[in-house]
Amino acid sequence: MEVKTVSMCRLVKGGDLNHHGTLFAGRGAEWFVEAGFIAVSSLTSPEATVCAKIHGMVFTRPVKKGSLIRCESKVITAGRTSLVAYVKIVLHPSDEFVVDGFITFVNVDQQGKPNPHGIVIQAVSPEDIDLLAKVKSL
Repeated sequence: MEVKTVSMCRLVKGGDLNHHGTLFAGRGAEWFVEAGFIAVSSLTSPEATVCAKIHGMVFTRPVKKGSLIRCESKVITAGRTSLVAYVKIVLHPSDEFVVDGFITFVNVDQQGKPNPHGIVIQAVSPEDIDLLAKVKSL
């Protein structure tokens, strides 16, 4: 299966801010995981997908109230029961980089036990091949 990118946008509102008046990291992390979840569950089912680990999420700039952000996500690799998504958040429409990282999700059965998903991901583009190399170094 070839890697496909999923995008979603968010408006940063007053309730999303921290005590400095910028995007609260917890809210950013919520949107980060949600974006990865959407990419993964587009290949599996939402009911069978759980987040296991966030890898390397480092914010590079503050995001102010009223900003539009775009979350781009794609599944980079698949294990027997796991899927790893790459997520990048940028300001919209300027594409100024905010944060990126990887998230490992696990496919589970109705009892919450890891369950093989049978998905094979093929990295084709140079960018996806580079991301795959980064995932393998985690």
